[in-house]
Amino acid sequence: MEERKIIHIDMDAFYASVEQRDHPEWRGKPLAVGHEEERGVVATASYEARRYGIHSAMSSVKAKKLCSELIFAPLRMAVYKSVSAQIHQIFHEYTDIIEPISLDEAFLDVTENKKGIDLAVDIAKEIKQRIKEETGLTASAGVSYNKFLAKVASEHRKPDGLCTIHPQKAQEFIDKLPIESFWGVGKVTAKKMHALGIHNGALLRMSTPDFLTLQFGKAGMLYYNFAHGIDPRPVEPERERKSVGCETTFEHDLEIKSSIIIELYHVAQELIKRLEKSGFKGYTLTLKIKFNDFTQKTRSISEDHPLTTLKEILPLARELLKGVDLTNHPIRLLGLSVSNPWEEIASREYKQLSFKFK
Repeated sequence: MEERKIIHIDMDAFYASVEQRDHPEWRGKPLAVGHEEERGVVATASYEARRYGIHSAMSSVKAKKLCSELIFAPLRMAVYKSVSAQIHQIFHEYTDIIEPISLDEAFLDVTENKKGIDLAVDIAKEIKQRIKEETGLTASAGVSYNKFLAKVASEHRKPDGLCTIHPQKAQEFIDKLPIESFWGVGKVTAKKMHALGIHNGALLRMSTPDFLTLQFGKAGMLYYNFAHGIDPRPVEPERERKSVGCETTFEHDLEIKSSIIIELYHVAQELIKRLEKSGFKGYTLTLKIKFNDFTQKTRSISEDHPLTTLKEILPLARELLKGVDLTNHPIRLLGLSVSNPWEEIASREYKQLSFKFK
């Protein structure tokens, strides 16, 4: 496979950094972006707040206990999207092969770049400098020959970091990498890895593909490849939308059925707005319920026509709700999503037909 030059750009504490940029009085102070109320959740935290152990997805109540001086800033998604668009304009001056992961994170393939710059690290330096000059924000960049290593590199020297992992030194770098730093290894998987005696890249590399597949299913082969510095996935500029959804976390747990139905109606209304705005058409509706003990249930149903109206979606949502035992299970969150777009169905049917006529 031809060796590629890939950059992973990751903005530093993006939402919080935007708020500190726009509010000078908050600079250098512990800041969380999110809602401060009892059922609020931290969307992101400034580096000053992270020193107290505060992180994204933490409850606002817990964050406040960890740091009594914590400042809360409300989410301003329109502002973050605008800044993200600025950053992507900079990316496009170097390459159009850009794979956005989120508003503040993207992969760039600069193997062939618009400015004819030989070294990917020089492009990363320029992009970081441009972002700083034009937005007042810092970004961390990772440079390597595949996506896995580029992402690992961008995390290596945060914030405002730049790290290059050369092919000749990649294996040495991977061997020293803690297992928690591998792409796709979350808390649960890391715990299982540790139980198996796998604590870093070197120990992971010693494991056979059969052993890892037995322990982790399809992901086992992915971990095996990563441990050997292998990741053939290309940077994909066009990421097809697979679903549209929305969810609501309630200020107080819901226990009365009539209240749950009313809130389900509101979630369904919001889903319709998002479907209309995106133009997405899917055939499967999924209900997501999170209880007050943070356990979660999902139920899905598919129809033979696209689900686009409240008249179609609400009765299906109520039907899915009937399939969940709500007895003594107060509800913290309700969510609905539509998935299984027409393009996927058509592709599957085409493959089935092709198989039949072979």
